[in-house]
Amino acid sequence: MLMRKVPGFVPASPWGLRLPQKFLFLLFLSGLATLCFGALFLLPNSSRLKRLFLAPRTQHPGLEVVADVPGQPLAREQESPPNPAPAAPAPGKDDPSSQASTRSRKGWLRRTHPTRPREEATGDVEALRPQEGSIPFSFDFNAFRSRLRHPVLGTRTDESEEPQSLVQTKREKIKEMMRFAWQSYKRYAMGKNELRPLTKDGYEGNMFGGLNGATVIDSLDTLYLMELREEFQEAKAWVEENFHLNVSGEASLFEVNIRYIGGLLSAFYLTGEEPGGYCPSFTMAAEAFLCSEGSLCPGKQPLCSPTPWASCLAETQVFRIKAIKLGEKLLPAFNTPTGIPKGVVNFKSGSNRSWGWTMAGSSSILAEFGSLHLEFLHLTELSGNQVFAEKQVRHIRKVLRKIDKPFGLYPNFISPVSGNWMQHHVSVGGLGDSFYEYLIKSWLMSAKTDMEAKDMYYEALKAIETHLLNVSPGGLTYFAEWRGGILDHKMGHLACFSGGMIALGAEDAEEEKRARYRELAAQITKTCHESYDRSDTKLGPEAFWFNSGREAVATQLSESYYILRPEVVESYMYLWRQTHDPIYREWGWEVVMALEKHCRTEAGFSGIQDVYSGVPSHDNRQQTFFLAETLKFGDCSQKDWEHRPHSRQLCWTSNFFSSVRRQDLGRSDVTPGPDIPFCREFL
Repeated sequence: MLMRKVPGFVPASPWGLRLPQKFLFLLFLSGLATLCFGALFLLPNSSRLKRLFLAPRTQHPGLEVVADVPGQPLAREQESPPNPAPAAPAPGKDDPSSQASTRSRKGWLRRTHPTRPREEATGDVEALRPQEGSIPFSFDFNAFRSRLRHPVLGTRTDESEEPQSLVQTKREKIKEMMRFAWQSYKRYAMGKNELRPLTKDGYEGNMFGGLNGATVIDSLDTLYLMELREEFQEAKAWVEENFHLNVSGEASLFEVNIRYIGGLLSAFYLTGEEPGGYCPSFTMAAEAFLCSEGSLCPGKQPLCSPTPWASCLAETQVFRIKAIKLGEKLLPAFNTPTGIPKGVVNFKSGSNRSWGWTMAGSSSILAEFGSLHLEFLHLTELSGNQVFAEKQVRHIRKVLRKIDKPFGLYPNFISPVSGNWMQHHVSVGGLGDSFYEYLIKSWLMSAKTDMEAKDMYYEALKAIETHLLNVSPGGLTYFAEWRGGILDHKMGHLACFSGGMIALGAEDAEEEKRARYRELAAQITKTCHESYDRSDTKLGPEAFWFNSGREAVATQLSESYYILRPEVVESYMYLWRQTHDPIYREWGWEVVMALEKHCRTEAGFSGIQDVYSGVPSHDNRQQTFFLAETLKFGDCSQKDWEHRPHSRQLCWTSNFFSSVRRQDLGRSDVTPGPDIPFCREFL
């Protein structure tokens, strides 16, 4: 009204605004409305405001939000478990040969792990099933984090997609199997080398020169790691009171080393060390670990004082002393013109000989004389006697580096007299296998200072990849056997350790080869899984072929048996440890269930004679490595791995558990690698 009284003022409208002014006012209102609705639907932490405007939906706690797009299946129905390592695609994906695994994962739903009550977590995504045509705006941090190969800094790394109760139940089942195997042995064959479960008696064999108790010593570390306290004390007491070295028979250099010396050294390192080190109790050792400054973390096992050390030392010296003395009994095997040991040593006379079936009894075997590195280096360290390292490591490596190798390959037979290869048969499986395994693990055990072992390993792997690696018409990757340039397209069960070995060594390969090796490890392990999956028992044959349209299956009955071997589940353990792809955990559990179904008897576990028979016959032998390796690796394949960068890193080869040397942990130029496998963290 006042404006109307101003001389010369003519109102433009009933509200006193001109047309341009009205336009600006409406523009302001529309911008304000856009801002409000944008804040409502696009900004985070607005779930409570959404409830005022959006219709309520059915909640599915614990599941990810998915979008229901018309004409397309739900995202959760087509999603498969993520593969955290791009270079190693999840085995079985888009592979018709792995339909069973694919079916088991078809309806896979990722679980989230909220860290606080839902009422307080206003920023968390609610698990809602969207109505048709709606696409919710949300971000599930837990689901995002679970897809990362390396967890977000500052978060726990031991979270599992599988409920912890289920993981623990599975591990308790494996523990029960170990307890049953041990108690059956104790009841029917204590002190003998192996149990015969069908006849309920013991078996001595002829490989150990009169030594007994192979199962006891081979089982020590598994009993300890599974925290079977009573059983471990029984085994330790037997070693102290009944394991005698005054024997006089002929023994296998290789078998005595990996089963007896390896078992004794493992028990020694797990239960105690020399004065000035640590003396963990049984219950505390599994949790103790070093802080970054090299001291014990608060709340962990304290350093041994001089007083309690005496009892601890007495408890463990029996393992150390007997390992050293047994190593000394093997030294006559090295008395040859080349220093390459022969395969058999006579404990009484000190003479040696080669196995009669090796080229008219004149050859030593690569996997035998090449698989002593780890134990003999530790014997030198524990005894101060350089003869172990000098004879086994330095001299043998010198011979192998000097001799010409066909196409860079290491044949399986060599003359210990002339130092020449006896025949050009090359295999990653039996006769050659553990030679390559010991090279890469010698490099790791030395805290990555043994450059000779590293160079020999990667040079050998390059030649193997060039000349032995094949891919079948069905897409399965395998290592063939090489005989003077002609390939046998078969792969032995023993060769299935190589998937884990290659994965273990990928981290230290040349940078441009690391992704390739990770992928190769995954593909080899997948092929070995196929050899299991294509049998009626879901256990693998001793050897399998790739010819005549048949792939990853045995072609004759003499290769169709399974003797409780560990190599396949060992590779599952390594791949699960490194990639965290749940498929390897699933495959490991499949092996455990197959063992329980087909190999368990009234009085222990037994190998079977035909994996392709639905009701297989048993072979009446509970092998020592079933307790020492198969069950141990099975347990590790179910463990939620947690990397503690300053923990002592453990590394198994056959039965021998080794570790990065303590004196190297304090060095600024040595960092224990994150991919050395371990089941517990020990001092």
